Formats: sequence, C-alpha cells, structure tokens
Amino acid sequence: MHTTLVTGAAGFIGFHLSLRLLQQGRTVIGVDNVNDYYDVRLKQARLEQLKAHPEFIFHRVDLADRDSLNTIFADNAVQIVVNLAAQAGVRYSLENPQAYVNANLVGFVNILECCRHHNIKHLVFASSSSVYGANTKMPFSVHHNVDHPVSLYAASKKANELMAHTYSHLFALPCTGLRFFTVYGPWGRPDMALFLFTKAILEGRPIQVFNNGKMQRDFTYIDDIVEGVVRLMDHMPQPNPHWSGNAPDPGTSYAPYRIYNIGNNNPVQLTDFITEIENALGKTAEKQYLPLQPGDVPSTYADIDDLTAAIDFKPSTPLSQGIANFITWYKAYYNT
Repeated sequence: MHTTLVTGAAGFIGFHLSLRLLQQGRTVIGVDNVNDYYDVRLKQARLEQLKAHPEFIFHRVDLADRDSLNTIFADNAVQIVVNLAAQAGVRYSLENPQAYVNANLVGFVNILECCRHHNIKHLVFASSSSVYGANTKMPFSVHHNVDHPVSLYAASKKANELMAHTYSHLFALPCTGLRFFTVYGPWGRPDMALFLFTKAILEGRPIQVFNNGKMQRDFTYIDDIVEGVVRLMDHMPQPNPHWSGNAPDPGTSYAPYRIYNIGNNNPVQLTDFITEIENALGKTAEKQYLPLQPGDVPSTYADIDDLTAAIDFKPSTPLSQGIANFITWYKAYYNT
C-alpha cells in the first residue's frame, strides 16, 4: 500500500478520498491550511473523522509555504500525491483574485517542485470542468481546445494543467489531471447549490436561480468522484506514441501526462435539480430568478470515454439517490 499525500484533506473531496484510502489500509498524509473561505467548523468535523484513523497524519500547512511543504515531503516516504487543495469558487474569484494566485498558482508550483525533488511516482491533481469556458461543443472532451476561460478560477486550473505538463516534459514526472464536474454529496461545500438550496428551503427563504433556471450541470456524486480518483492513482499515465506536434492532442502527450473528465455524463437542468431537492425535502422552494452571473457557464456535460477506456469505470449514482443521501446527512449534522 502506497503512502499517499492528500492536499486539501479537510475539504469536501479531500476528506472523502482520504477516508476511502484509510479504509483500504493506506497511510495518508493530510495537508490543509483550514482557511475560512467557508465554515471552519465543518472542516474541523471532517478532520476529526479522519484523525480517528491511526494511519492518518495531519499537517496544517499552506501550500504557499514552500519550506514547510518541503519538510513534509522530506520527512515522509510519500509515493503518490493527490493535489486537491485550491481556492475554489467561480464567483469568489471576481472578489478576491489574489487568493487564487497564492493557492492555485504559487501553491501548485511548490507541489510540483516537491514532487520533482522527492521522486514522487505519480502526481494526480484536480482540474475543473470550468476550464471549458466559452466552449459550446457538447459533450466536453479532453481532446477539445480549452484556451478561452471565463473566470480567473478556470484560468488558474488551466494553468495547473500547463504547469504539470511542463514538469512531466522536463523531469519525466507522471502527472494526471482530473476535470471534475459539479461534485455534490454529504459533507459538501456550503457555497455549492445543493447546500445553499437545502438550507434556504428548510429555513423558508427564497433560493436564487441563476440564468432564469436555464442552467445545465453534469452533477457528479462524491462516491463516483472518489472511485475514479482511486483507480487513476494506480493507473500510471503513459506517453502517447501517436502524439504529434503537427496536430497536438490537448488530452495526452509525448510525456507521461494525461487529462481525464470525471462527470456523470448526464447534464441536468437546474429546474429539475431543484425539483429533486423539493421532492426529497417534501417542501416547495420559493424561487428568485436571476440572470447568468459573470464567470458562470450555461451548461456542462462530460465526455468520459477516455476515463472508461482507461479504468473501466463510469459514474452511475442517480441524482435522486445522491440528493437524498446529502439531505439525510444535512439533517443529521445540523440536527434539523
């Protein structure tokens, strides 16, 4: 069993991934700065669950702190790194761009440098469906060009892909980038739609429905995301022998580098998503319809053919079940 370093271990996806790896008997080195972008108590509650496992070692460190990060790598026999730490959120990137530079750019190059100097066998890192930006050809494929982001968050994630490729090229560092599509489920982020809508409906407040409800999202349940990540951790990226500089394929490389979409492959209209929440809660939402927000995209839809071919896996959790699982957790956690 490899020792795995998971950054963003107190975060939504990082928590679930760390828990799965610990349940498999792996040692997990968790790194997180536990910032206050959202309720720190939720992050601390996740960490308490992880700390119940003796094979979990936690370091409260910011990725921008190069020296502390290097010490963690030097003191632990890490073989695989899963970088999930990032300043998240599309809309927040309009308010606080510097946070994205520090976490998503400075922090990520520090991770790359540590991987390079400590002979890491495989770096798996979170990208985002946001990188597709102004693209309208559906479903989104990793073989499509993604040079037109519409938010700084998306640009920072695209930059991560480019930075990782550079290190893969220069130092033969195996890198796998994962474009996640609208992840939801228990222990989810309070700034995401499912959490916001559930909280508002239960409190009798109106919900904000952007783009007048004409949004589509490829909602992907957290267990499906984690299953894909775990399988890909042990699936080392190989150079593509057919890659050509005359017709460069964005999703592969002559270097040990690959990009995958992890999505449900089934876009859902926002109004239908809200209906599922209402059904699960047994309560109708009061809706406030608003225009499309700056930085948002109207639709996402993942082509996952490459993912399925690589690891024989396809996300399959029905939306109704995923929402019901979240609401069960929410009511228990907040005692509502």
